[in-house]
Amino acid sequence: MKILDRYILKNFIQNFFFGLFCFIIIFILIDLFENLDKFVDRQVPTGIIINYYLNFVPEIIKLLIPVATLLASLFTISRFNTYSEFTAMQSGGMSLARYLTPIIGFGLILTIFSLYFNGWIVPESNKTKFALERTYLGKNQIRAQVQNLYLQDNFNRIITLGVYNEAENKAQNVSVQVFNADTLTNLKYRLDIYEMKWDSVNSDWKGKNIIYREFINDSTVSLEEYKERNISDFQQIGKINLTPGIITKNQLKPDELSISEYRQFIDNLKSSGLASERAEVDYYSKFSFPFASLITILFGASISVNRRRGGAALQFGISILVSFIYLGFVKISQVFGYNGEMSPVLTAWFANIIFLAIAVVNFLRMRI
Repeated sequence: MKILDRYILKNFIQNFFFGLFCFIIIFILIDLFENLDKFVDRQVPTGIIINYYLNFVPEIIKLLIPVATLLASLFTISRFNTYSEFTAMQSGGMSLARYLTPIIGFGLILTIFSLYFNGWIVPESNKTKFALERTYLGKNQIRAQVQNLYLQDNFNRIITLGVYNEAENKAQNVSVQVFNADTLTNLKYRLDIYEMKWDSVNSDWKGKNIIYREFINDSTVSLEEYKERNISDFQQIGKINLTPGIITKNQLKPDELSISEYRQFIDNLKSSGLASERAEVDYYSKFSFPFASLITILFGASISVNRRRGGAALQFGISILVSFIYLGFVKISQVFGYNGEMSPVLTAWFANIIFLAIAVVNFLRMRI
């Protein structure tokens, strides 16, 4: 690496970590002031509060890395412009593209790191954070019992759970209805189960006090009763796709699940016939968001290379404004993605595509 490359990269990295540190402190202080009365009212020990924020920091870093890269991009290029260093580089034959090479290289490394960090490290810390919230602040509670749960377990199979007990993996007042596969209107088979419990050894539900009905025609019904039996033993009903993990994970926040866990969760939703659009948007966002760091570097460079005036306060303000606009695009696209009006992949990448397009247009105008 040339001396000039090291000099550019050194300035960028210094600005990046300075911005990241400042934003983390601001973020923690705002959250602390918001929750301080709750900590005091619930008499949360100081050690727990420290542990809470230590596990909150990875989530904050995940959210603020794109903001810090944008700030570093604006600070670094504006500083070189202010002191005519960039002019001197251009006089020496260095183009803007060559100048950005070490910064973009750092952005690529940061993106790869963020993919792993956001996908696996952050969810683990979030599990601890949310566990502390549930225990000491009463937030994001997982219900011990779920009542009146209606699920489409297959394209022609519907399951109703009267009460589901999370601790015992047990459901009561269960109804499994299988409709004609051709018409989806005529009921063919029905199981009414007083109680069924998950058998983790056989990965199956075991029912008690079961009534099995087969609707042969409009006037003829075959009825059988069983004291205890595995649900999969009813060949006409078929193996139920619903598992306790699906019920539990449906109550968890996406930020608590790693990329691999979330992919499995989506697959379970699809196999159970449940709506998966919202989960898929959140899943693909786990891949698109790390690339925001690289996008913000290019975007920041495209708007600051011709700016010769403006101090740190102005650059800081521009960073905040652009970040809010970016998040606005993310939230707007999510609305369409959650409703199924936009594909999950396009929804997740929409903001990145827009900001990359703006950066490319700016660069083309400068003919770099």
